[in-house]
Amino acid sequence: QVQLVESGGGLVQAGGSLRLSCAASGRTLSGDAVGWFRQAPGKERELVAAISWGDGFTYYADSVKGRFSISRDNAKNTVCLQMNNLKPEDTAVYYCAKSRLYDANWYRYYRNTGVYDSWGQGTQVTVSS
Repeated sequence: QVQLVESGGGLVQAGGSLRLSCAASGRTLSGDAVGWFRQAPGKERELVAAISWGDGFTYYADSVKGRFSISRDNAKNTVCLQMNNLKPEDTAVYYCAKSRLYDANWYRYYRNTGVYDSWGQGTQVTVSS
């Protein structure tokens, strides 16, 4: 069973950047699609970005498109989220998780939070204005 640990959060001023890392242990993420999510106080958890296993497909929520970039380093068993031009509304706890679905099923349902498991503990991102 894989365990995911997020790191890289912190306090940054608006316009700044952070790079979040999701490190896997227990087994590799080979074959797994991975998503980055965030949850702000009083709001539902939302998918921010996702990356497939082998073909480089990526997804970004409209609110972060052009500012965030998701990538994976399979040799290091990590998935990163580069966040640029941060805004106060990006303030949230950020989580990574792997998909329970594979191949065509993942492409069909990847926007659904319910298809992900092995959630990390989260890392806090706070953007001050």
